[in-house]
Amino acid sequence: MTSKKVLIIASILGAIAVIMGAMGAHALESLISPNSLKSYLTGARYNMVHAITLVALAGNQHHIHPKWFKISTYTFLIGTVLFSGSIYLLSTSSITGIEAKSVLGPITPMGGLVLISGWVSLATGALKAKN
Repeated sequence: MTSKKVLIIASILGAIAVIMGAMGAHALESLISPNSLKSYLTGARYNMVHAITLVALAGNQHHIHPKWFKISTYTFLIGTVLFSGSIYLLSTSSITGIEAKSVLGPITPMGGLVLISGWVSLATGALKAKN
């Protein structure tokens, strides 16, 4: 995967994070419980953190072993979608009608584990880089 592709992915994730954060700050406050809003905004924060992480990853591609660069990119992307996406759906279930807590509930921690594996992959890639 090229740095350009990673930057495109990062920009899409970043835009989603801003949209979701703005929605949480302005539109959802009166529609969902304070606890649900707090969870929703946690999803938006993790979404943005990992979008920025992907930008940093792309800018440092030459310091990361190519195999681990690819693994890190995919794990950050997949982890963000699973973690933040499931939080968005779970925390807005009262207004969306999506009641799949038995399915979505376990996806959040799985997404978190995938994000952790992204950080471990990044460290591994940096250690294995030739420069």
